[in-house]
Amino acid sequence: MIDNTLKILTGSKGTGLLYLVIVFVFFFFLLTRPIVRYLKTLSDGLMSIASGNLDCRVPITSQDELGVIAQNINYMAEQLQLMMQRERQIEISKMELITNVSHDLRTPLTSMIGYLNLMKNDDYQNLEEHKRYVNNTFNKTQQLKKLIDDLFEYTRLTSGAAQLSFRRVDLSGLLEQIMMEFEPIAHEHALKIEKLWEFKQVYGMVDVEKFVRTIDNLLMNALKFSFKPGEIVIMLAEEKDHIYIAVENQGEPISREQELRLFERFYKAEPSRNDYFNSQGSGLGLSIAQNIIELHGGQMGLEYREGWFKFFIKLPRLGNFQVGEWRGKTAQG
Repeated sequence: MIDNTLKILTGSKGTGLLYLVIVFVFFFFLLTRPIVRYLKTLSDGLMSIASGNLDCRVPITSQDELGVIAQNINYMAEQLQLMMQRERQIEISKMELITNVSHDLRTPLTSMIGYLNLMKNDDYQNLEEHKRYVNNTFNKTQQLKKLIDDLFEYTRLTSGAAQLSFRRVDLSGLLEQIMMEFEPIAHEHALKIEKLWEFKQVYGMVDVEKFVRTIDNLLMNALKFSFKPGEIVIMLAEEKDHIYIAVENQGEPISREQELRLFERFYKAEPSRNDYFNSQGSGLGLSIAQNIIELHGGQMGLEYREGWFKFFIKLPRLGNFQVGEWRGKTAQG
């Protein structure tokens, strides 16, 4: 058999066949060499990404199957890079949270320890001064409780553990009730509350407890930073695609940087103010309010113009509200 094959290849016809085989092998290597080289490039890119170089991108030289593989490798690297950035941001946020909480807890605790030591050592001149120490200590405990409550609420809202119970509510009536309860506090601080909407029912799907907390936070924010005497205006309107609610007040002007950072947790636009209400603030009120509205499928923002602050809320109208899009929430009719 082998002898016959050699005779064929060494014959005249066999010589031509041998040339064809050689030419085929030559062109095969010539054509496949770029593919092999490109596969080596893809392999090197994958190894580089696997070793931690997430900035690595492989070249895309064609739109065939190998080009699709290259695109997928680059997409994988981009997603890994975004994931790592998010992880780093979460770690930074955790450290900032610990730092801010430690500072905000230490401040009232230090004052409480100071006042308690004075009373423990009978270091007061008369009963009036003793009462003042007791009142100051009580105020600091209230501040501490509010900070812990706000921190707990903020953590629940941002961790996905919050359970919201939605039901159909007349927002007009609910806002009027909130205003009536808030009016005595506003009156004590020379503030008048005005409402701007028609006497009609506006229905929305809300978690009543969380929604009331949101409006309370906005009203307390307006109370702290309004000019006195002054007024706080509450607006309600039913737009084509959403329900619009706003709380407006006039106060000290702020910078563009302060405006952009107002919804950041623990951020206080006027840390130099030393009034009682500002000292009670946790710096979490607006962040909590914004998170609650986002869990309702809405949005919250600020329109600011020359000392006028308008914190607005946009909630989905009943026809646009779909509870099924959000996990961990229930709806009641």
